[in-house]
Amino acid sequence: MVGINRLFRCLCAVMLVGSTGSVGANEVADTIFLDAKIYTANTNSPDAEAMAVSQGRILAVGKSEQILHYQGAKTRMLSLEGRRVMPGLIDAHSHAIFAGLAALAPNLEDQELSPLELAQQLQTWLAEKESGPDVPMVVFGVNPAVWSAPESLSALLDAGPWLHQAVLLMGADYHTAWANQAMREKAGIDAAYVQSLPAKSRHTIGVASNGQPDGVLVDAGLDKVTVILPKPAEKQLLAAAKIAVETNNRYGITAWMDPAANAGPGEALFSRPLGSVGEGILPAYRVLSEAGLLTAHVAALLVASPESDAADLERLDNVRKRFAHIPNLSLPGIKVFADGVLEYPAQSAALLGRYENSGKQGELLLEQRKMTQLVDAIDQRGWLVHIHALGDRAVRVSLDAIESARKKRSSGVPHSITHLQLVSPADYPRFKQLDVMAVMQLHWAELDNYLLDLVKPYIPDSEFQGQYPARSLQQHGAVIVGASDWPISTANPWEAMHHAMTRSGPDGGLNVGERMDKDSMFRAYTINAARAIRMEREIGSLEVGKQADFIVLDRDVLEVDVEAVKDTQVLATYFAGRQVYGAAP
Repeated sequence: MVGINRLFRCLCAVMLVGSTGSVGANEVADTIFLDAKIYTANTNSPDAEAMAVSQGRILAVGKSEQILHYQGAKTRMLSLEGRRVMPGLIDAHSHAIFAGLAALAPNLEDQELSPLELAQQLQTWLAEKESGPDVPMVVFGVNPAVWSAPESLSALLDAGPWLHQAVLLMGADYHTAWANQAMREKAGIDAAYVQSLPAKSRHTIGVASNGQPDGVLVDAGLDKVTVILPKPAEKQLLAAAKIAVETNNRYGITAWMDPAANAGPGEALFSRPLGSVGEGILPAYRVLSEAGLLTAHVAALLVASPESDAADLERLDNVRKRFAHIPNLSLPGIKVFADGVLEYPAQSAALLGRYENSGKQGELLLEQRKMTQLVDAIDQRGWLVHIHALGDRAVRVSLDAIESARKKRSSGVPHSITHLQLVSPADYPRFKQLDVMAVMQLHWAELDNYLLDLVKPYIPDSEFQGQYPARSLQQHGAVIVGASDWPISTANPWEAMHHAMTRSGPDGGLNVGERMDKDSMFRAYTINAARAIRMEREIGSLEVGKQADFIVLDRDVLEVDVEAVKDTQVLATYFAGRQVYGAAP
């Protein structure tokens, strides 16, 4: 009889859902989760009702009667009372610690304020400021529409108490900002500096009719100021990192890609100098991990200089090596900026056409030859490349560069392009052809003041309606991956999924033909995202051998109306089989 029982348990192990590793016949679970509606994200067997976990990994997932064979004398038995269970969600593009820093600082959270209202709020923060006027005042989350009238800001913030108090208003897009006169003086931004810039870079510094800088900063122009900001103290970094982890766990996120981990206050982002070996916010992840507080996987990317070559990648590799072997932290590749943003007044996204107000095409931060060389060098190392591209010209240049690398070798590395606000229909099939993943922030796929006031007047209507073409890309075979770009938008994936499935917003719908279905979005935030961060063998689905990262929800998201998805609450988040968020079961 003993032999028969052993045989039966072995057979059960073979029959269980999606085995990715071997399970011994005599293994006993630490915990068994019963009475659940489990969405596995495994296409071979997408549904289950129970799961056995041992030492942070999944022993078995399937029918209750199968899973009970893994019960031992000390096994903890937990009923989930019919709740919906999913794999832990994965955000494939999140500046999580930077978001934590923004949360600790003065933050307008994208409110639409008049210049006078803005100045009044700043006055309140100035009164609360503990440091002296020699320390710049940085305000996050400012609606970029404010810089449409920079002269109004100057009238209010270049006189009186602001005469010697440097102020940087950081746009909610984190690509644009406004600096008052005191801040510009600290950074060395004056008419002579603007004249010294090459013609292609002069748009990065706003200029008034008298030839003097008006305070508006775009991409590399913003870097000119951020490099002189004081770097956060270790205590501040740690506090920000805790906010990052706690926020993500609360939303059910157990992994994310940090696409600029070697950047931060005091360092350039868009125009990193060649040879830069800054560590950015990587030390914060190390401290968190050492304290046992990094209850998520972080795939940290290093931003490359626009001038990077093979030798510079070697220097970046030295940074990677300093943070290797840290639990729950990986460094799988490089982030590259192809362009900027589409919104007025920046208009730095690179277009195949032209902006209707200026006749310009935006800016490619790397021209085709340089992009091709850099992507090839990254691919040759077996690293992934993750490319920021909003304009359709930037997307094409990025695809061309990846195509060149694919023709040289079959690395199998899952490269990706992120944002994808505008994509030429001619390029839709190339994502599948080149195995390029589409990492999209579909929370942005709604009509709001950004699109209606800062984009719509300046591009053709056909292009405006074609923004964020997720469904079209998918229909041409592209793999869609979910991401937030937090803090540029909310970290809440349930709101993002709702926007993707409805394409609705406060001011109407944005091309309802691009609506995504539920299963596609759930896969976008689970198994697809796992591949985008090169962890699909470890996480992203609930399968035998994978880490037990999963969430328990307050509603059955597979069954509820799409409108109800945005209000989904996570009751519990488990990381490596341990509950890291939610009330005690």
